[in-house]
Amino acid sequence: MPLELVSGEMATSQKLTEHFLTCTICTEVFDKPCTLVCNDTFCRKCVVNYTKTRPEAISAKSLLCPFCRKMTKVSDPERPVEEWADDVKPIFIIQGLLDSFGRGSKDTTNCSYCKEEGETTPATSWCSVCDDALCERCTRMHQRIPSTRHHDVVDLSGETRVKVKRKVMCKVHKDENIKYLCKDCKTAVCQTCCTIHHRKCELVVEIESEIPAMKTELKNNKENLLKKHDEMKTNVGKQNSTITEELALHLKIESNIKSASLTAIEVIKVKEQKLLSELKEMSDRHIGQLKADIKSGEMSVQMYQQQAELIDQALQSECNMDVYEMYQGCEAGDVDAVGVVDVKEKGRIDRITFRQDTDKLSRALEDLHLGELHVQHDDVLDLKAAPVLQDTINVLDLKAAPVLQDTIDVRVAGDACGGYPNDVTVLEVNGTDTVVVTDYNNNSVKSFYTRNSQPGHSKLSLEGDPWGIARLKHNQVAVTLPGASQIVTVEVNPDLVLLSTITTSKQYWGISSLTPSTLAASSHYSVCVDILDMSGHVLKSVCPGHRGGNILQYPYFLCTTRTGNILVSDIGTKCVVCLTPEGDVVFKYRRTGHIALKDPRGITSTSTGDILVTDNSQHRVIHLTESGQFVRNILTSQDGVQYPCGLCVGGRGRMYLCTNNVVEVFTCCK
Repeated sequence: MPLELVSGEMATSQKLTEHFLTCTICTEVFDKPCTLVCNDTFCRKCVVNYTKTRPEAISAKSLLCPFCRKMTKVSDPERPVEEWADDVKPIFIIQGLLDSFGRGSKDTTNCSYCKEEGETTPATSWCSVCDDALCERCTRMHQRIPSTRHHDVVDLSGETRVKVKRKVMCKVHKDENIKYLCKDCKTAVCQTCCTIHHRKCELVVEIESEIPAMKTELKNNKENLLKKHDEMKTNVGKQNSTITEELALHLKIESNIKSASLTAIEVIKVKEQKLLSELKEMSDRHIGQLKADIKSGEMSVQMYQQQAELIDQALQSECNMDVYEMYQGCEAGDVDAVGVVDVKEKGRIDRITFRQDTDKLSRALEDLHLGELHVQHDDVLDLKAAPVLQDTINVLDLKAAPVLQDTIDVRVAGDACGGYPNDVTVLEVNGTDTVVVTDYNNNSVKSFYTRNSQPGHSKLSLEGDPWGIARLKHNQVAVTLPGASQIVTVEVNPDLVLLSTITTSKQYWGISSLTPSTLAASSHYSVCVDILDMSGHVLKSVCPGHRGGNILQYPYFLCTTRTGNILVSDIGTKCVVCLTPEGDVVFKYRRTGHIALKDPRGITSTSTGDILVTDNSQHRVIHLTESGQFVRNILTSQDGVQYPCGLCVGGRGRMYLCTNNVVEVFTCCK
């Protein structure tokens, strides 16, 4: 056999070992390999050690694949975890390759014959017929024996001295090579095995003919593994970033909880100080009264003592007139009158006590609300099984004809005048679909929901006229109060609770959430769209004139696209403008004729990027593509739409539209 062929086959053996017979966990050649149900193969010890780190796999009594996360049930889960993989065998291809090229192959470094004699002699040649490595002395002997004289013997270079096995011998018929593959039995066999045991099998082929297909499959497996490797690496990177963010968030929440606790403690201390001050004032007054009583009593004691002494002197006097005058004085009451008259004050403090309503205090402490932790689960949602009302997750079919499903009257008890729903958003809070609207006429934000099959609502009065609304989190919204130069944040439970009031340097009308920590807000007095942080500080101002032309005049409504751009509905220029957060104009929709906007108001973007805009004075809702091309009128006055304003998209193919005193709910689903 030529040296080049031997070297080539040895190189092939090395590549197979490195790329296909190596465990991706320990990066070593397979040691007792096992193939899981997903066809991924690992060392038994490696996959068991990995499984032991995953509680969900231990609970499921299964081996867990580190790549695809599929689980392989173990045959006897009662055994120790270390033995779970003992019964899991490798696929026959892997085992066959290991038998041929794995750790059990022959060593070409040392002479095979000398090794049998207990000696270690470096090999210099290889006999491809005997499948043995030979030293110089054994090579000469090999060439003298008549039966081996004509065998192909080649020199071994240092580069080809690798572990390799030229032939795989049958375990039953030890003098025969394994050359065939029974595809019916999925077993590699020798010719005698084929004759004896596989005569009735239909698919018995030479292994060599299947090698190209095996290589193709192994290459595909390698590509899949590399793809899974990249995906997992990316996912791990994201998870590391998430951990960093969560740790920062944890510290912030911890600080907020401690701050809320300190605030409550300060309130209690103020009440304590007030009670102590009142106690001191009352006690000082009471003790002062008691001291005055003591002084008055001491004076009376002194007077009574003097009177008694005068009577004693009269009794000892030799003059009868002295006795008579003293007697007359006692008869007239002059002696008692000399004493201090005891006059009771009105409102005089008699006793100070501290009455504590223990039950009321206990209830107050139980009702003390420092805050509430909300956990948002990152679950995979089945939109057919569970309603999800989120602007970015919906099944809105814009080709379908909208059907009016419900009408929500925003007028509630206590309203001073008719309702004016200007803007709307929809949230799912604790499993409850909640519609939140700004009522411009009644200076309030309102929520409407159904709980326990009963309709309910909540009203939060504000110090100004609310205009735009934007969802911040799954249970929080931000609302602009342009007249008061404020933005308020509101918690939706689904009842409404005011969280914070942010004073701004400008009067903002439109509002949209860009990221969890930034807002986009628009003003028409100093015409601009500003990027704000959650304290109201302007991070960046996008002015219409600084990038070529006055494109905005009255930007009253905003929304954020799925790509993070800002859509502006401008009443002054009668157009829709798409801006990047840096201020670049992506497109401007300003058409003529029947597709022109006359009075654009509310605007929203769907998860597919489509854009919906209300045209107030033309009583319609139009559909634009993500690039700003007109598609069609979704709703018109023929559908009963009158003066539409704000709108949003929710789950289950629903669209919510502010009109007059109501919010109309349409379905547009397949």
